[in-house]
Amino acid sequence: MLDMAALRQLIEKLTYRPLFVTVSGAHLYGFPSPDSDVDLRGTHLLPLRDVIGLDLPNQTVERKLDLSGTEVELVSHDLGKYLGLLVKNNGYVLEQIFSPLVVMGQGFLDELRPLARRCITRHHYHHYRGFLATQRKLLDKQEAKITKTILYAYRVLLTGIHLLRTVEVESNLPRLAHEYQRPFLTDLIAQKREEKGQSPHLDWSFHDAQLRELEDRLDKAYQESGLPDERDRRAVNEFLIRWRLGEAGSR
Repeated sequence: MLDMAALRQLIEKLTYRPLFVTVSGAHLYGFPSPDSDVDLRGTHLLPLRDVIGLDLPNQTVERKLDLSGTEVELVSHDLGKYLGLLVKNNGYVLEQIFSPLVVMGQGFLDELRPLARRCITRHHYHHYRGFLATQRKLLDKQEAKITKTILYAYRVLLTGIHLLRTVEVESNLPRLAHEYQRPFLTDLIAQKREEKGQSPHLDWSFHDAQLRELEDRLDKAYQESGLPDERDRRAVNEFLIRWRLGEAGSR
């Protein structure tokens, strides 16, 4: 289990000041191995003077940290860059914003999440379709299929389907497996944790058929989706301006 207090203390030692940090990656998806790294994602605010000139500074903070022998990877973007990704139907950003594993910045997230929800469109389908294509290419190259790659394919398909059907950002594969009646994923997750890499007991023909069925369901969810085509870009722009000008909390 993640020690959220220890992660918070680790971030507080850094010189940059985040607006929020949440856990992403395998811990968010619900299938970490005992030796899995911890992926932290979030945003911070560069000073106004630094972002109004001709030359922008580095907008991304990347750090490799150590937490009692566990590697922690932190990636944080300036708020302007981060919100720019939000309005481009970036599913990763949505998953970070709605991650229930909040290291710090709950108050900021309470303000950002309603806005992010108004940025969910039917075109998030393309994000999940694209990620699936990447996983499929990896699987095609693997003579012996790697369990982790298969789990990522299932995760992205079920998250995409669920988002298009319910407007709910759910990244946890065990919960999605229960919701969409895929109990065999429990055993697959256990295999990933115990065996690492390739699984000698994997029935690839079964999983290939399951993935193709879910791929069809993702396409159908997109075709039938009642989600809007456009996100609330104007509200996102106003949100950024208020934070840049130090007017956060005002209306």
